[in-house]
Amino acid sequence: MVTQEPDVFGQVLVALVTPMNHEGEVDWDATEKHIDYVISAGADGVVVTGTTGETSTLTDAEKIKLVEVGKSVSAGRAKIITGGGSNETAHAIQLYKASEKAGADGVMVVTPYYNKPTQAGILTHFRLIADATDLPVILYDIPGRTGVPISHDTFHRAAKHPNIVAIKDAKGDLAQTSRLLLETGLMYFSGDDSNVLPHLSLGATGLIGVTANIAPHAYRAMVDATNANDFRAALAVHNALEPLQRAIMTHVPGTVAAKYVLHGLGKISSPRVRLPLVGPEDHEAALIEGGIDQVNKVPGVSFDNFRPDRNAAAGGALPKVAGTTR
Repeated sequence: MVTQEPDVFGQVLVALVTPMNHEGEVDWDATEKHIDYVISAGADGVVVTGTTGETSTLTDAEKIKLVEVGKSVSAGRAKIITGGGSNETAHAIQLYKASEKAGADGVMVVTPYYNKPTQAGILTHFRLIADATDLPVILYDIPGRTGVPISHDTFHRAAKHPNIVAIKDAKGDLAQTSRLLLETGLMYFSGDDSNVLPHLSLGATGLIGVTANIAPHAYRAMVDATNANDFRAALAVHNALEPLQRAIMTHVPGTVAAKYVLHGLGKISSPRVRLPLVGPEDHEAALIEGGIDQVNKVPGVSFDNFRPDRNAAAGGALPKVAGTTR
């Protein structure tokens, strides 16, 4: 077993939201500012065009530009990973090749969704993409969205490919985490915000987080405390983050809540999302706001001037150019 070095991607990775204006067009100025914010606050890497970035409704051109903008803003301070992909293998290969040419430092490949392929089909999808790029590959296991989990055997077989180096886990199966860490040598990134500390305690490399859009400094502090074997300090950050994680990840899709809160904090210009996502309805917004009211002393972020705007968030947008999800 060959253990991967954590400096391939770093440890604190942000699953970046894609800021948009009220019409649903990407707000490139806000995107640049937000990327700079999370990196300056301690992020080692930024995953653009992932689930949180609304990859399903971005065009291919937008996905490639997000990589280019990320590389420009990061200026070597953080890794830029593209998380788009496709449930069509040929299209995914095309996107990842273009992302590599645009300067991506890595690719995150989600299990093909909707098709519900067999494990043989999933493995072939992963291998062909890994064959098509020289970039390090993260396998993204999120059966709640894709309909099919990646089996233990498939992880083992995929791990033999030299370009496949990591897993992003959004299942929260801690027993599987331990076994895969012990047996495969793959880096392990927590993809479930509430399970970051448990995953780290089992030896995970780090996290790819949604709530990290809002509180990147806190996740940096948690990881640094873990690296220093200071469990009490790491637990204190975990506990401080708990109501924020619950507010973001419980009531509406994480993208929707993260944009709502970021806009309320003045971090992005609009909370707009693209259809079929819509902003929180009044009762959902009230639940998010109630959760924020419970947040107390999260490192690096203050909610004293939190001013949510339910009207700005209402509904969803139809962009001028449709995405190419095929």
